[in-house]
Amino acid sequence: MRQCGGQRSPWHADDRPYNGGAPVALQREPAHYLGYVYFRQVKDSSVRRGYFQKSLVLVSRLPFVRLFQSLLSLIAPEYFDKLAPCLEAVCNEIDQWPAPVPGQTLNLPVMGVVIQVHIPSRGDKLESKPPKPCDQENLLPAPVVLSSVHELDLFRCFQPVLTHVQMLWELMLLGEPLVVLAPSPDVSSEMVLALTSCLQPLKFCCDFRPYFTIHDSEFKELTTRTQAPPNVVLGVTNPFFIKTLQHWPHVLRIGEPRMSGDLPKQVKLKKPSRLKTVDTKPGLYTSYTAHLHRDKALLKRLLKGVQKKRPWDMQSALLRRHLLELTQSFIIPLEHYMASLMPLQKSITPWKTPPQIRPFHQEDFLQSLEHAGPQLTCILKGDWLGLYRRFFKSPHFDGWYRQRHKEMAQRLEALHLEAICEANIETWMQDKSEVEVVDLVLKLREKLVRAQSHQLPVKEVTLQRAQLYIETVIGSLPKDLQAVLCPP
Repeated sequence: MRQCGGQRSPWHADDRPYNGGAPVALQREPAHYLGYVYFRQVKDSSVRRGYFQKSLVLVSRLPFVRLFQSLLSLIAPEYFDKLAPCLEAVCNEIDQWPAPVPGQTLNLPVMGVVIQVHIPSRGDKLESKPPKPCDQENLLPAPVVLSSVHELDLFRCFQPVLTHVQMLWELMLLGEPLVVLAPSPDVSSEMVLALTSCLQPLKFCCDFRPYFTIHDSEFKELTTRTQAPPNVVLGVTNPFFIKTLQHWPHVLRIGEPRMSGDLPKQVKLKKPSRLKTVDTKPGLYTSYTAHLHRDKALLKRLLKGVQKKRPWDMQSALLRRHLLELTQSFIIPLEHYMASLMPLQKSITPWKTPPQIRPFHQEDFLQSLEHAGPQLTCILKGDWLGLYRRFFKSPHFDGWYRQRHKEMAQRLEALHLEAICEANIETWMQDKSEVEVVDLVLKLREKLVRAQSHQLPVKEVTLQRAQLYIETVIGSLPKDLQAVLCPP
């Protein structure tokens, strides 16, 4: 966010401190912006089309859907009436907000209202819960407490597809191209965002477009038949896309909600060959066969909740917990195998290059599943092996592996720095040439810079000791070299 006057807001600051503490799935991405829209359409006979239409768009790289939707619902009605002065006042207020530090509960004043939110951190338990009260006695009026900055009403979003949630989870896990054809932009957007969020805590590494139109600059690229569809989840509303994207392997057609008992009518599984006309009926058009057996108990619990008038936020929490446990059951064996590739700490010595992380061998991992597979934490039966084999070819495996390998490499470097700082550097210098000593200074400085910029997980005492070692080593060198290494 940026203030109208051009000053930089803490909510538009450096990514590294925020990303260092935020869950992987909620980190800022330098290459992407998210747009949150409040749209108003009012009948007006004086307008040629018969309607007055206006939108207010909030652009951010933070994936805080709930917070920014709530913010727009406060700002937009006032803005439509009072225009620029109102928007300038709001920007000035937002510019004073404290930075979004992971793990903190913040009070965000705007337009006479205080919105209280908890910024998620990696240390949080992976369950939905409202933020702890934070100095509410000093706040007038009482704050509007948001239970989450980013979580959607998952049960409401998935109501028409509850019978196929597990299959959709598999399609998302494998990064399959999927088109969501919905009756309106908000339904399209929410369904796409719900689908991309159902893999948490795994980061969604494919592209996704909550609302894609024929006017988009990438329309030709994404609709061409000369190459396979890319790994994208597209949300659309124009029936024209049924013919244009007929070659895509998976199309989810959602209609207007139609109740069938206590739940909206569930879409049916259909073959892609039946997807031919613009008036195609709602359904999940795919030839994909799920690897895992459907969890019938989940649907029964959700249906029982509807019959007992269970609050929707509790229904959403139940559904989210199911998807979370399913994802964790799938990821935990991968995490355990990956951890086994890390060199032992006793093999890290101060004056030698640290050992390398061992390579990931897919067949070795698959063999380990017999004794340490997802069956230890998940009751679902099915072809887990086949699911893993397809997962290895997906962008999500590549994204997960790169992230974990990067974290392990940083941990390895941090352990090496700690080993150096715990060694007797004066004894090491006794038989070393000036070239070797200068080389150590340069390497220590490089590690120190990386550690101070939150790129290495080291304690403050280690940083202080490393700085002291650098000063000690430089002090042992001739004056001319000291002048080169420490210019005035």
